Amino acid sequence: MAKRAAGFLIFRRLCERIEYLMMQASYGQHHWSPPKGHVDPGEDDFTTALRETSEESGYKESDLKVFRNQSCTLEYKVKGHDKVVVYWLAELRNPSQQAQLSEEHQDMRWLECEDAIKIAGYDDFAKMIRVFDVRIKQSELGEP
Repeated sequence: MAKRAAGFLIFRRLCERIEYLMMQASYGQHHWSPPKGHVDPGEDDFTTALRETSEESGYKESDLKVFRNQSCTLEYKVKGHDKVVVYWLAELRNPSQQAQLSEEHQDMRWLECEDAIKIAGYDDFAKMIRVFDVRIKQSELGEP
């Protein structure tokens, strides 16, 4: 059975730019990704996304405009095991509010779409963020 994880692809609007929060893990290969984490037993994906985002970045649900109608599920292998990650798109309400790193991360950056893709390095992530980026720029998100 695949391990499940969930999180938010958080963006902010800053001086006509759209920037995405990317966080660098402090373990393993020090990969970069949006805040996310494993689904605990008895927990649904959305609850996990809220909990993990709060734990990893300090952002609470009230800090975000979560677009529940804008989600993407990525499926890939980690060390030979199947993994499923569900991301919802979320906008930081106050673009100057700083994230607070947990011990799980050693760095964070706000990056525009193509720079976030480069730092993440995965094709499925690239497809997801490009689709969301177009929807944001064309104001096709719907209601949060």
